[in-house]
Amino acid sequence: MEVLNLGILAHVDAGKTSLTERLLYAAGVIDEVGSVDNGSTQTDSLALERQRGITIKSAVVSFAIGDLTVNLIDTPGHPDFIAEVERALSVLDGAVLVISAVEGVQAQTRVLMRTLQRLRIPTLIFVNKLDRRGAQYDGVLHQIAAKLTPAVVPMGEATHLGTAEAAFKPIVQEDALLEVLTEQDENLLQRYVDGEPLSPDTLTHALRTQTHQARVHPVYFGSAITGAGTEALTDGIRDLLPRARQDDGPLNASVFKVERGPAGEKIAYARLFSGTADVRDRVRFGEHEAKITALQVIGASAPHASAGQIAKLWGLSAIQIGDRLTDLRNIAATGRPFTSGNQEYFAPPTLETVISARKLSDKGNLRVALTQLAEQDPLINLRQDDLRQETYVSLYGEVQKEVIETTLATEFGIAVDFRETTTICIERLIGTGAAVEFNKKDPNPFLATIGLRVEPAPVNGGVSFELEVELGSMPYSFIKAVEETVIETLHQGVHGWQIPDAHVVMTHSGYSARQSHAHAVFDKSMSSTAGDFRLLTPLVLMTALQQAGTSVHEPMHRFQLEIPTETTRAVLAALARLRAIPQVPALAAETSTLEGEIPAAAVYELEQQLPALTRGEGVLESAFERYQPVTGPIPDRPRTDHDPLNRREYLLHVQRRV
Repeated sequence: MEVLNLGILAHVDAGKTSLTERLLYAAGVIDEVGSVDNGSTQTDSLALERQRGITIKSAVVSFAIGDLTVNLIDTPGHPDFIAEVERALSVLDGAVLVISAVEGVQAQTRVLMRTLQRLRIPTLIFVNKLDRRGAQYDGVLHQIAAKLTPAVVPMGEATHLGTAEAAFKPIVQEDALLEVLTEQDENLLQRYVDGEPLSPDTLTHALRTQTHQARVHPVYFGSAITGAGTEALTDGIRDLLPRARQDDGPLNASVFKVERGPAGEKIAYARLFSGTADVRDRVRFGEHEAKITALQVIGASAPHASAGQIAKLWGLSAIQIGDRLTDLRNIAATGRPFTSGNQEYFAPPTLETVISARKLSDKGNLRVALTQLAEQDPLINLRQDDLRQETYVSLYGEVQKEVIETTLATEFGIAVDFRETTTICIERLIGTGAAVEFNKKDPNPFLATIGLRVEPAPVNGGVSFELEVELGSMPYSFIKAVEETVIETLHQGVHGWQIPDAHVVMTHSGYSARQSHAHAVFDKSMSSTAGDFRLLTPLVLMTALQQAGTSVHEPMHRFQLEIPTETTRAVLAALARLRAIPQVPALAAETSTLEGEIPAAAVYELEQQLPALTRGEGVLESAFERYQPVTGPIPDRPRTDHDPLNRREYLLHVQRRV
């Protein structure tokens, strides 16, 4: 049986969860269509999802269209959960982008479409809520062409808009189809110019090909509530979107979701791109190797998972979202440098806050609970400050606070408070720096020789670690201790912010071989241990970083504002106060567009001011774009370690601990 892994995406409240319910009902998976308002939908399982009527966590359900199995992934629409959306996109074969026929193209719709186009995911567009008062046909098509992509093909006509009798008649205008297809295919255009007759079958084949290539986007209209147009959409899913590829090579799978079972066990959702997975198979992910103890294929009762399918896997206790699974046939020593991070699609969270338990007795339980939440969403990125006994969590927006608070209360019985949200900056290396400390030479109190050189790395290049010393110059466990400590230490640079991109070279190494007194056992005071290297590495690395120098960069969001033209001056003045960098406004008679960049720290304030500035008519779209050097005073982040920049205090602490 063929498989299609399909994502449904939309701006908040455009109706994607209702569309999921309608597709499941039409396929016979459920007996009645659930209601978002009543909290009875299949995919919104979290209490807050049912309460707020929004999707927070990706859910996977399956249905059949003939001999095609569709694994449908219902993704969040709120911009605070864009990481959850992008995580799901990495495993899709195709997508349906849902747009409201009343509100039209909204801010998050554009963010989602840009992401789909960047990843070249074949996408159908479904214009929902055709039965609602104020529903549009021509107006929405114009918005889609102007704001999303001009390469759209209306797949039919809508009738009785804004009434319960609203319907969609699947009729494709051949002239309109030909115009769009020839714009995307020079060969097809040449055949048309030469007067060659292009049959309906030829055009249908070209439409399917260009949809597969994410160059053209068919548009359907309908209503998820009444079912209008959903049959035509189902036909489009079956006929126009590509199937999952069948690849018999070694196992290659991507984990896009992790949850906990009733007994607290980890369950990993993995999309297989090649190979097979079966119970008792040993798989490798990151630095770990484990055996699959149980397996369930989504949408099938097969005893094993094959390429193209999505499987729930048990037994992988160290698994994390973003891990790639391979079998032993697909593992080879490549000798490439260690590179941190594997979330290539995810925009980084740019905000953080301190979270604390209201009851002192819940303090320990809170840390355990947050650790489990971070397993399900690694971009939460817990940061523990042992010096001040505080826990930081990273955020994309204020709504995530409510999600975390509700989840901790309902699933763990822990009430929490949050401190004011602050911006997360990063540090970048300015130049190259080097430092070395030798074994048994003052002021080095550790039985280890370590020399490190730090160099700038390309943006988004991650952290790499390389050896200039012979691999056999000392035990591998000592080299590994240095490498791991380098990665950990770079989470707090000279100013306390993470250094995400750096190339670190180990230039010197040395150790004291295992020794003992006469007729005695091993004497740690005379012999090097991995602990010597772990404790010395921060001192050497921070000295090298100080020599290289670092600059602090703040996150910038790309923004687009649609505002009434007469409010342009007031909005520009507000943007100037918020340190935004607008481009030349695109002025029009009634509605004008402003684009540019704005510090992430100012986005929330702009959202709060916008209704008053634009009489409630302004529409803001923003998404992380890049980091830029901070202007003005350099912000320092309180360190959560024992500050290897202060050698005396650091040594007092670690030697006391030893």
